[in-house]
Amino acid sequence: MILAFILLIVGFVLLVKGADVFVDGSSGIARFLKIPSIVIGLTIVAFGTSAPEAAVSIIAGVNGSNDIAVGNVIGSNMFNLLGVLGISALIKPVNVDGQIVKKEFPFMLAATAVFALTAFDTVLGSGEVNVISRSEAFTLLILMGIFLYSVITFALRSRKESGDNNDDNDKPKSLLKCVLFTIGGLVGIIVGGQLVVDNASKIAENFGMSETLVGLTIVAVGTSLPELVTSIVAARKGESDIAIGNVVGSNVFNILFVLAASAAITPMNINTQGLCDLLILVGISVIAYIFCVTKKTINRVEGGVLVLLYAAYMTFAIIR
Repeated sequence: MILAFILLIVGFVLLVKGADVFVDGSSGIARFLKIPSIVIGLTIVAFGTSAPEAAVSIIAGVNGSNDIAVGNVIGSNMFNLLGVLGISALIKPVNVDGQIVKKEFPFMLAATAVFALTAFDTVLGSGEVNVISRSEAFTLLILMGIFLYSVITFALRSRKESGDNNDDNDKPKSLLKCVLFTIGGLVGIIVGGQLVVDNASKIAENFGMSETLVGLTIVAVGTSLPELVTSIVAARKGESDIAIGNVVGSNVFNILFVLAASAAITPMNINTQGLCDLLILVGISVIAYIFCVTKKTINRVEGGVLVLLYAAYMTFAIIR
């Protein structure tokens, strides 16, 4: 137990420092290539910080631990919207890019809705068991391809429109240095996240927590720590586009790749508790979008509301 606590602390240190370096490197790449920071947040940062979710859910799916795999995706997305956005906004109000409001956030809402539609087989009369089949998994993967195409197209268009208007003095002096910072920071984030998840799970097992609860709480929050730390660091550095792009991109990645890849390997049954949590996730996604679209800024009050909603959800999950 003592070793587990020591490794847990080491994991947190790696997460914090890795996120700091990762944000500097990724934002530097964006400036050098004249790519909007929002694109970097939606792709490199989002997918990189979701690597722990991918590893945990895919391995859980292969091992037949559906409750952990599904709970990890639902719990991580819930934590991203309520915990990551909420805490980031409490530290510093998060400005929301118009591109996010018009395209990426609605796409995330659509992905969440499709997830729900594929899960509620008994309610929709499409089956006797609630399961995400391989054919549905491949449909989700196709949607992931569409999302990436949309983001990349936007990046190329923005780069073309910017032309040579960018101030060369604003560019980082070395692209290689930025790439090395990004890779090094990502390694720190992934290794730190894995240390936190592994050792937090070991500590939690001593308290007799169920597999479903571990998936929704310890594993979900643990694998989302990279998103939390990265978004907080990005917000403090004034990189709001990276902060919110990280959350939206990670949620899309979790559903359309992590969940889909797991189900493509082994069809995933979803229990009643999972369906309930999925409905809550749909509602929370709508609330977060309303906060973004009203003033295109998530202020400290709204951030506090999001954090309180997450605390309420955690209380509900533990009591249940």
